[in-house]
Order: sequence, then C-alpha cells, then structure tokens
Amino acid sequence: MSSGTTDAVLLHDYLTEIEDFLSNYRDGSGRQKYRELVRRMILEDRYDIEISFIDIVNYNPKLAEEYIVKDPEAAIAKFAEAVRHIIEIEYPEHLDRIPRIVPRFRDIPLLYKIRDIRSSLISRLIAVEGIVVRATPPKQKMTEALFMHECGGEAYVPVAGDIIDKPMMCPICQRSGGSWRLIEERSRYRDFQRIVIQEKPEEMPAGRMPRSLEVDVYDVLVDAARPGDRVIVVGILKLRGGGAKRVKSLYDVFLEANNVVVSQRLLEEIDITKEDEERIRELAKDPLIRRKIIASIAPAIHGLWDLKEAIALLLFGGNQKVLQDGTKVRGDIHVLVIGDPGTAKSQLLQYVSRIAPRAIYTTGKGATAAGLTAAVIREKQSGEYYLEAGALVLADGGIACIDEIDKMRDEDRVAIHEAMEQQTISIAKAGIVARLNARTSVLAAGNPRYGRYLPSRSITENVNLPPTILSRFDLIFVIKDVPNPERDARLARHISTVHSLSEAIKPFIDIETLRKYIAFARKYVKPTLTDEARRMLENFFIEMRKKSLETPESPITITARQYEALIRLAEAHSKMALKNEVTEEDAAEAIRLMKSMLESVGIDVESGEIDIDTIMTGKPKSQREKMLIIEEIVRNLSAAEGCAKIKNIIGKTREQNIDDKFVEEALNKMRREGLIYQVKEGCFAPVA
Repeated sequence: MSSGTTDAVLLHDYLTEIEDFLSNYRDGSGRQKYRELVRRMILEDRYDIEISFIDIVNYNPKLAEEYIVKDPEAAIAKFAEAVRHIIEIEYPEHLDRIPRIVPRFRDIPLLYKIRDIRSSLISRLIAVEGIVVRATPPKQKMTEALFMHECGGEAYVPVAGDIIDKPMMCPICQRSGGSWRLIEERSRYRDFQRIVIQEKPEEMPAGRMPRSLEVDVYDVLVDAARPGDRVIVVGILKLRGGGAKRVKSLYDVFLEANNVVVSQRLLEEIDITKEDEERIRELAKDPLIRRKIIASIAPAIHGLWDLKEAIALLLFGGNQKVLQDGTKVRGDIHVLVIGDPGTAKSQLLQYVSRIAPRAIYTTGKGATAAGLTAAVIREKQSGEYYLEAGALVLADGGIACIDEIDKMRDEDRVAIHEAMEQQTISIAKAGIVARLNARTSVLAAGNPRYGRYLPSRSITENVNLPPTILSRFDLIFVIKDVPNPERDARLARHISTVHSLSEAIKPFIDIETLRKYIAFARKYVKPTLTDEARRMLENFFIEMRKKSLETPESPITITARQYEALIRLAEAHSKMALKNEVTEEDAAEAIRLMKSMLESVGIDVESGEIDIDTIMTGKPKSQREKMLIIEEIVRNLSAAEGCAKIKNIIGKTREQNIDDKFVEEALNKMRREGLIYQVKEGCFAPVA
C-alpha cells in the first residue's frame, strides 16, 4: 500500500458511516442487530462487542475494504468511538461503568495460511487459521505507566511494546530533568497472554516442517483457547521491535489479536455441501453399505477383513456420554494390532491417517512422553514458560496412529494411560498446572517380542507392552504369517495386480467421499440402544460371567470394561449405516468381534480357557495360582532355613508339577515386583 493511499484513507473521516452502519444495519429478521448487541453488552456488563465483517461488506463495501483492512488500528478506535456515542445517546446512565470499548471483528472472508504470511500484510487486519500449540500463563501487561517526579508531580506515560519511556517533562514544576520513580501499583494494566499457533497437520505440504506464528492476546481473549484448540485468529500483523538500544534489520512478525474464534472442536474442517449430504444419505440406503465401507479401507492390502472392520468401527466411534454428576464415559474405540513382520501393519496405519477426518501419525521410536502428551518449555529469548501440546492433544476429536508402540520406552508409554481412558492430559510443571482434552481414538501397531508371534505363549509374553495398556484397548488383533497354499495363491495374485495395474484396485467408495461420510456420521448420528440390543448384550455378558462360577478354579472370562467396549462397538456399527438405533444386528456383530478377540488373545495357553486376566493383569488364573504356591514355598523354606535355596524351591515345586523353567521366571518376576529379595547368591526370602 503506497503512502498516498494511506494518507487518503486517514484523511477521510469514516465515523459517520460507522455510526450509520451500527445504528441502521438490519439482519434477515429485520431487527437492528448491533443496537441489540450494544444493549446486551451493557446488560452483561461487558466492554467488547463482536462485529461481523460480512455484515459490513454487505452494508458498505468501501468501509470494509478501504478502511478496516488497510488501517485497522484507526478503524478499531473509530468503531469504539461510535459505540460509545450510541451508549451516550441511548444509555447515558451506563456510560461511566464502561472504562473502554473493544470492537472485535469476525467472519473475515479471506483466511490466510501461516505459510502464506508475507511483509505486504504488515499493519493490515488479517485472519489466520491454525492449532494452538503453546500458551504462556496469563500475565498483566502495563499499558500506562505512572511516574512520580522528585517534586511530587505525577504523569501517566503510554507504554508501547516492551520499553517504558520516562516522561519528558514534569507537569507540576515544568522541569525536564530530575529523577522519576515508577509507581507500579497505580499504573494501568491489561490481562495478557502469548500463544503460538501452528499449521494444521492435514494442510501441511508433504515433507515440510510446520510453520508457526506468535499471537499476543489481551483481556477476555486470555485463556479463550488452550493448547490443542483449532482457532481462527483475527488481528493486526505487526513486527516484534528490536528495542531502542540496538537497531536491527531483521524482524519477526506476530499477530496482535483482535478476536480469537475457537472452531467447532470436532470435524469442522470437512466441508460438507448439500449435494454431499444427499449423496451420503443415498449411500446409506444401500443394504451392503457396511461391507462396501470395510472393503474401501486400504483396498491394496489383501484380506484382514475383521481388522478392517475394527478400523471402520474405530473411524466412526461410539457416543460419548456425560452423566448428570459430570462423569464422562468415552465413546472413542481403541484398537491394537500385533503382527508378524511384513503383514502391512504400518501401511494400514498410514492409510487410516490419510482417510480419517482428523489424524496424527507417529512412531514409537520417535515419540517421547512429552511429545505425545504435553510439555512445558522455556523460550530462550524471553525466558517465559510455554505449555506445548503433544500429538494426542493435537489429535483431539480424531485418531492418533502410533506405529511400533512396543519400541517406546516404558516411562514414555505410561504417559498415554490417562489419555486412553479419561481422555485428558494432566500436566503440572514449572508452575503450570493444566488439564488438556485428548478425546482421541488410538490405533496402535507393534511387533511380537520374539520376532514372530508364538501361539504357545500368552499375549503379555508375546508383546512388550504392560497389561495396564493392553487392558485399555477395546479390540486386540494378532496377525500371524502362517503359510497356506490357497491363501498364499490369492495373496500373490492380489499383489501382482496391485503392482501391474494399480487402477484395477479401486475402492467401492472413493477416499474423499468416505472422509465426508465418516465426518457426517460422527457429527450428526447418535444412535441409541434398543431394548432388544440391550438384552442381547446383557445376556452375553451374564453368560460369559456365569462360566467363571462353574468351578472354584474357573477364570474370569469378561469384565465391565469389555462390556462398555461392546456397547461402543455396537453404536459404531449402527453409525456406519447412519441409523439412529442400535439393533440386534449391531449387537450381534459387536459380540462376534469381541468373542473373536477373547478366543485369540484372551486365552490362558495352559488351560485353553478364556481368561480375561491374561489381558487385564498379564497373569492368567493358572499362572497366578502357581506363583502363590512358589511364594508360599519360599516363605516356609526361609522360615526354616533362613533363606530358600533355588534347588530346594525346585525340589518342592516338582512335587506340585510346576515346570522348572516357569519357577526360574517366576522367581525373577517376584524379585522385580518386590515380593521377595535375594539374601545371597541363589537364596531368597520374602520381603515381609
């Protein structure tokens, strides 16, 4: 913008036109919209008023384009003056109660990406979209400094930027010299916070580092957005000053926020037109819609039907419930895939991260506890502490795909416990105590501990994951690479087709339509359980629990946690067809998937019976009983001989038909858990 244009803008007094807009603009229903908003502002004892930029464009395009965008600071001052004038005329008795008026603009039609911000936009009003990744604690920023002269005279000085200048002259003694003292308690302040917004993951160009932008927020905008929130920030682009002592040629830009609009938290980034909605509803009428959706997930990967169905259910999700006492019951579904090498686990996760309306993909090797949850970091230049959101917070309302979860360090893996069940991330570091939302489904994949999955060993022995995490997954799938002539022939034919004629492997529903279908279902479809479906689920749970009562030695087959998972799976199955009710068909499919999981990973490999403790505690009933026998033997031998020697322990356990190798492993495990300790080489005693 040339200096001549700027001068022309400044010379024109737009106050009359602004007052005309605020007084006479009428909305679709014919009411005077901004007169009503001014009245509400006074009743609610606020000092800020939101003004739609689109309303200004429709009423007076010249006012919007030539004045507000090009000279926003002057425009904001004029709008404040116009609102004060309306209050002076219509509500004069309230004028003294309002110290200042802050007009806030919204609905700026042109949204800039952080990557597209250039120097030509400096001093202009712009709107930028992104994710809040960091936020400082609220602070108080001085706006007017009160100085006292040595003669007793006082003077207020406006504070611009980070530098406070002393007054030029004392108003009492009219001297320019002498000493001045800053009176901090009587100076004027505004609430202040600095946040950092970053590009949305789905909009980032492939292979590029995410760009970020600092935003200064004031007054009621402080704490309006938390790390993880997706926001549209309307503000004036400015330069971060270099200070009076040193002149520099390179500057950083920042946004001084005029308004922060927190986007609708879930699925707002998918634009669904009326034509899209008609097509989605038409697709849902197909009786085979569920099979088509499942077949459209990673069509280049052969087979794995049950796993693809589980992923489809995870994409749609169940319903979150908020009870009357404020307790939240999660609706998100978590799925774990454990598979032999070369079974397309990573490819599946990558596909899901592309097809989900909102998703974050990360690998266990490159993920730390802070990177997954949240971190408090200190900025080198200012020394301020920031709260920075991690992957699970950024994936709020979507899906977190964690590949190679078994490669994560134990102390990092523990961090996702809270996110998976409570769906929050709590952090308390460097004086920052916060709880962030992490309402995300977790799709994780890992390799077996011994390279390949060993059917003779339990899930906890096969996987380098603690039971505390295993028990939080609604469904666990084991993919074994077992040679089978018929299946191998189909697999080879499928891979050949993919490599030679990729266009032949087309999904029934294209990716873009499927993304919109999932977004529509998650946003608008909230199915409820019918009496028939509820009875079917209840009867399955009760029958499974009855098996635990058949004999005193019977293991527990299912717990309340799996029952909640059944309800979530049934709701998601209903959502796939955009139904408003969960029927017996949905309940039956949820039961089938749950039984399939229990029969593959919830089996006690020694007894061959379903024992949910294999997943929940890592110790099936048969193992737990043997460990109790070993602990009792150690206790008795140490009471008689001072400590229990290994050869004596093995001698006693052989009488109970307990395998020698199991005894050695059990002793090591009991020692790690603090149940026994080693008195001397090869001799143990109980801790208490």
